[in-house]
Amino acid sequence: MAISAEFQAHITSGLTSVARCWALTRRDGTRQGFTDHDVDLSFGGLTFKADTGLTARAVMQTTGLSIDNSEAVGALSDTSVTEADIRAGRYDGAIVEAWLVNWANPVERVMQFRGNIGEVTRIAGGFQAELQGVSEALNQPQGWVYQTPCSAVLGDWRCALDLSVPGYVSERGAEEIDGGTTFSFADFGGFDDRWFERGRLEVLSGQAAGLVGLVKNDRLSADGRKIELWEAIRAPIEVGDMLRIEAGCDKLAPTCRLKFDNFLNFRGFPDIPGEDWLMSYPVSGGNNDGSAYVSPLSGFGEGSG
Repeated sequence: MAISAEFQAHITSGLTSVARCWALTRRDGTRQGFTDHDVDLSFGGLTFKADTGLTARAVMQTTGLSIDNSEAVGALSDTSVTEADIRAGRYDGAIVEAWLVNWANPVERVMQFRGNIGEVTRIAGGFQAELQGVSEALNQPQGWVYQTPCSAVLGDWRCALDLSVPGYVSERGAEEIDGGTTFSFADFGGFDDRWFERGRLEVLSGQAAGLVGLVKNDRLSADGRKIELWEAIRAPIEVGDMLRIEAGCDKLAPTCRLKFDNFLNFRGFPDIPGEDWLMSYPVSGGNNDGSAYVSPLSGFGEGSG
């Protein structure tokens, strides 16, 4: 963001009234403002609180595609950043905007940093958060991987499956919860045994609203249905809280074709030869007629090779 001539003149005058402000936007849409000034500041439709104890180190900025980074340090409290929210992961990946502001005239300001919160560490009644610049995404592997299973995420733009179609999702109240990992339901039919394994469980209401867990086991029996997550939901869940449970996908071609009727959008390569096939050699037995080899995973049968 370009600095205005008025703000530039104020900074170069030698007698300044500047403060730093940070705006946090969590993935659930919650916005919070913090400042190191001694009174609250307001601009852009957000109030930046002065009594939060949040401070940030200087932003390390470079030219080119190098990663900009910084850190924020603050005190945990019941009114701003709570330990429960950090433990629940509500600040993971939150968008951060850092401003240099003329507190005497907040119209004069410049954005110094925009990025996301990375690793958050709780320390002795406070927290320390890593701030990652927007170019951090360039530090991740890009492109497709040639592999047998599908590389898409169920329901994303590459998969293109509409999970709101009946048969792929169920919304119901929590009945019996064990440690935030196991959910038992007395009457949860209409779906095959293990239908939700590898799926998602999202909490829609209550203290844990917005949090998501991945389904490890899904067992249907005469006593009801029991769904177990890989990790516990990191916030309290009470009986009656609404849950959304989505069907699971094991990324294999037959599952895509038979369970979801979505094989046209399958993003794997089930027919690619494995290492054992590439290292094989001609033998006297068998039908070595040179025809194409098709993996059984594709669901279309197998050629002779």
